[in-house]
Amino acid sequence: MSGDADFNACAALVERGDPLRFRAVMAAPLAARRVLFPLYAFNIEVARAPWVTQEAMIAEMRLQWWRDVCEEIGAGGPVRRHEVASPLAAVMDADSAALLDELAAARRWDIYRDPFEDEAHFARYLDQTAGNLAWVAAKTLGPAEEQVVRDAAFASGVAAWLAAIPALEERGRVPLLDGTAAGVRALAQEGLDRLAKARARRRAVSAAARPAVYHVGAAAAVLKAAVADPMAVAEGGLPDPVESDRIGLPLRVFAGRW
Repeated sequence: MSGDADFNACAALVERGDPLRFRAVMAAPLAARRVLFPLYAFNIEVARAPWVTQEAMIAEMRLQWWRDVCEEIGAGGPVRRHEVASPLAAVMDADSAALLDELAAARRWDIYRDPFEDEAHFARYLDQTAGNLAWVAAKTLGPAEEQVVRDAAFASGVAAWLAAIPALEERGRVPLLDGTAAGVRALAQEGLDRLAKARARRRAVSAAARPAVYHVGAAAAVLKAAVADPMAVAEGGLPDPVESDRIGLPLRVFAGRW
């Protein structure tokens, strides 16, 4: 498969598996797309690895395969041929590969049914998944302040997590440390606060790096809905971020905001 075919395969995978980020990438310049589509395709492959089988050992092996890809990229030598791994290797450096390996390792939580140990464990999980992904994207595209990107990614991660609660519970997971209305409201409010904090310093993310956080604006409507009605989380009644952001995304991109 040629480089263009790999790139197109990554784009198609993101379109199917992560429509929110797909729309954000399509609003970015072509050069940024060359980075973001392989990166987000990697994220989809890693995120779904724990769920394609009920056998924990097989799920572990699937995650390890991607961790081995990260190790190969970090070593700077040949990287196994794959429609996602190959274009990813072309745009990632060793530091980014180490962060993506950490992301894949964090996804081991998804394999098992153990709850998070404490609030620090949950926050670390979000930072190593949503946070690492956004930071790798941003720093690969251009200058950005890491904490600003991670604050924005935390908000986006919380919104996505709250939207996934019904599916996680259906699969026997314990996704929240405090599943009460007060606990859900507090988590959603923390996401809104972190988003506001990031936006207050949006100039710390350069125009070149901005496409890495285009998608986070969609989190606001989801988080506000969870604060207003925490029961909507368990009932699957939160807004669809793709539909609710159809007008917001192009307006933010046009204004150079997120």
